[in-house]
Amino acid sequence: MEGNLELVYDLAVIFITAGITTLIFKILKQPLILGYIVAGLLVGPHLGLFPHAIGAESVEQWSEIGIIFLLFGLGLEFSFKKLLNVGSSALITAGTIFIGMFVTSLGLGKLMGWTNMECIFLGGMLSMSSTTIIIKAFDDLGMKKLPFTEVVFGTLVVEDLLAVILMVLLSTMAVSQKFAGGEMLWALLKLLFFIVLWFLVGMFVIPSLLKWGRKFFNDEMLTVLSIGLCFGMAIIANSVGFSSALGAFIMGSMLSETIEGERIENLTSGIKDLFGAVFFISVGMLVDPQVIIRFWKPILILILVVLTILPFFATTGVLLSGKGLHSSIRAGFSFAQIGEFAFIIASLGSSLGVISEFIYPVIVAVSVITTFTTPYYMKMAEPLSIWLSKKLPQNILSRLTPAVSTNKTPTKKSEWKQLLTMYGIRVVTYSVLLIAIYTASDIYLKDFITEHLTSASKLTINFICAGITLAVMSPFIIGLIMSTGKQQELFQTLWNNDQPNKGILVALILLRIFIAVTFVLSVIFHYFHLSWWIILLLIIGISTLLILARKNIQKMNRMEQRFLENLSEKEKFERMQKPMTSSIKEKLEGYDIHIEQVTVSQNSMHMGKQLKDIPIRSKYGVNIIKITRGNKIINIPSANDYLYPGDQILVVGTGSQIKSFMSALEASKEEETARNKDATKVQQAVLTADSLLTNKSLKMVDMRNSGCMLIGIERGGEAFMNPSPDFIMIEGDTVWIIGEENAVKSYV
Repeated sequence: MEGNLELVYDLAVIFITAGITTLIFKILKQPLILGYIVAGLLVGPHLGLFPHAIGAESVEQWSEIGIIFLLFGLGLEFSFKKLLNVGSSALITAGTIFIGMFVTSLGLGKLMGWTNMECIFLGGMLSMSSTTIIIKAFDDLGMKKLPFTEVVFGTLVVEDLLAVILMVLLSTMAVSQKFAGGEMLWALLKLLFFIVLWFLVGMFVIPSLLKWGRKFFNDEMLTVLSIGLCFGMAIIANSVGFSSALGAFIMGSMLSETIEGERIENLTSGIKDLFGAVFFISVGMLVDPQVIIRFWKPILILILVVLTILPFFATTGVLLSGKGLHSSIRAGFSFAQIGEFAFIIASLGSSLGVISEFIYPVIVAVSVITTFTTPYYMKMAEPLSIWLSKKLPQNILSRLTPAVSTNKTPTKKSEWKQLLTMYGIRVVTYSVLLIAIYTASDIYLKDFITEHLTSASKLTINFICAGITLAVMSPFIIGLIMSTGKQQELFQTLWNNDQPNKGILVALILLRIFIAVTFVLSVIFHYFHLSWWIILLLIIGISTLLILARKNIQKMNRMEQRFLENLSEKEKFERMQKPMTSSIKEKLEGYDIHIEQVTVSQNSMHMGKQLKDIPIRSKYGVNIIKITRGNKIINIPSANDYLYPGDQILVVGTGSQIKSFMSALEASKEEETARNKDATKVQQAVLTADSLLTNKSLKMVDMRNSGCMLIGIERGGEAFMNPSPDFIMIEGDTVWIIGEENAVKSYV
C-alpha cells in the first residue's frame, strides 16, 4: 500500500470498527464511550486482528488532539461565573471527595506496593468522576431535572477545574520527582497568574472581536475561527510550560462567556465528538488484555473502592453541605465511577514515565466496569435512602434533615464585605496586568530596541525601555490606585458613617499606593543602577503620571466599562431574548423552581385541548406562563386558550413536577396511532364482472366517502394516472386504490 494511503487505511479500520461497536452498545443502552474503548481494543496491537493498525506514534498524536478537543468541549460547557454561583454545597462536596479519595489512594497504593509517585497519580485518577457518564445516565433515566442533580452538576464543575489544576501540579511533581512544597506553590501561583491574565485579556478582546464580526461570520467562518483560537491558546499554554489541554480548556471557557458561546458549542460538537472518539479509541488501543488478566486483583480492589468509598465520601460531602439524607444519597451515588480525566491523568503519567505501564489498562478496566454499574447505582440510591430513613434512629434523622428557613429573603452583603471584595479584585486584576507588562518588557522589549537601535548607547536604550514600560503601565497604575463606580460609593458611605472607618480606609489607600510605587520602582531599578538617575527618573515618572492622570482615568474608565460590558453581554442578551425566563430565574434563584420550554408534539394526548380541560396545576403542580405559536406570543394564557401541535410552552415548577408534566404532555395514543399508520396502504386488483367498480365512473361510486382513493388504471398496456371523475372502468382493468384493506375489498 502507498505510504500516503496508510493513514486512510488506518482511519477506515478504526472508524468502521468504532461505528459497529458503538451501534451495538447503543442497542444495549450503554454509553458510547465504552464502545469506543472496545473498538480501540479490537484494532489495537495486542489482539492482532489488524496487523496494519495505526502505529504507536500516530496513536499518541491522535490522542493528544483528542484530549485538546475533549477539554475544549468541556470548557465550552464550563463557566467561571457558573463556578462563582455553584454555592458552598458543590465546593464542600468536591473538597470532601478529593481529600477523602486522595488519602485513601495513598494508603491503598502503599498496600499494593506502588511507588510514591504512582500513589499520588492514583489519588488524582480515583478522585475525578465522569461528567460525560453522569450526564448521559441522568438523561437516560430521566433524572436531569430532579432537585438533587443541582449539587451534582455544581460539584462536577468544581471537579473539572480541580482536574485541570491537578494536571499542572502532577506534571511539576513528575518532573522534580519529589514533593517540593516551594515548587508546587510556585507552579500553583504561576497557573493562577496565567489563568487570570488570559481571562482578563480574553474577555476584553474575544467578545469585542465576535461582536465586530457578527454580521460577517457565517457558521463555517465561526467554526474555523473557534478551532483556530482553541489551537492558538493550546500553543500559548504549551509555550509557558503548561499542557496544551489546559489552553484548550481556558479558550473554551472564555468562548462560553460570549453571546456566540452556545452557537460555537453546537457548531463544534461534531468535531469534538469525532476527536473525542479518537481519544477514547486510542485509550482502548493501549489496553493489553494479558495485563488485565495478570493484574486482576488490583483491578478488583480499585473497583470495590470506587463503588463503595467514592460514593461514601460524596454522600458525606453533600450531607456536610446541609442537604438532607435523601438528596445526599441520591447525589452521592451518582459519583460511583471514574472517567475521562482518569484516562488523561493516566496518559500524563505514562508519557512522563513516572507510572508503570500496567496502571493504564488497569485504570481503563476499572472505569469500564464502574461505568456499566453507574445507572444501577443511581436507581439503587432512592430505595436505599428510604430504607435508611426507616432504620435510623429519629434523633440521627433529625440531625441529618436540613433546617427549613422561614425567611427566604436573601441577606444583603455588608458594606465592608462588598468593599473589601471589590478592593481585592481590583488589586489582583491590575497587579496581574502590571506583572505581565513588566515580564514582557524584560523578555522582549530590550532585545527589540537593541536590535533596531544599534548605534544607541546602553544608557539610551535603558532610558527608552524604561520610558515605554512606564508609559504602558501608567493607565493600569492609575487603575490600581483609583476607585470607580460602586466601590467609590461604598468608600464614601463608610467614610461618612463612622470615624474609626476612616483610619482603615486610609490604610487601604496607602496600601494601593505602595503597590503602585513598588511597580514603578521595580522598572526603574531593573534598567538603572542606584544613582542620581533614580531620583531624576522618579521625578519625571511621577510628574508624567500626574500630567496624564486625568487622561488615563478616562481611558481606564472606558477600558473597565468595555470589559464589564463584555463580561455581562451574554446575560443581557439572554434577558432581551427571554425576559420572562430571566426574570423568574433571578427572582427565584436558590429555590427548587425551574423553567422549561416544551414543544407540544403532533401526537400529544393533550393536543387540541383547552387549558381548562388539562389538569395542569391540580394533577401536575405546574403553571404555563407563556405559549409561543409562530409569531404569536400568549403571555399568562387563560383557561380558554388551546394547545396546538408545535406550540412552544414555557412551564414553571419544581424539577419533579416538570418531569411528570412533560411525560404526560409527550404521551400519545400509541395503539390508535399505530393502527391508523398501518391501515392505509396502496392495493392493486383486477376488476371482474361482479366488481362494484365495473362499468361505472368515479363520480357514480364516490369512493372518498368510504375512505378510499383510486390513483391509477391500467388497460391494454396503457396506464391512466389520476383518471377523471367521468372515466368508465370495465372488466379486466387493473386498478390501484389507496385505503383500508376492508374498504378496498368492497370495490374490487
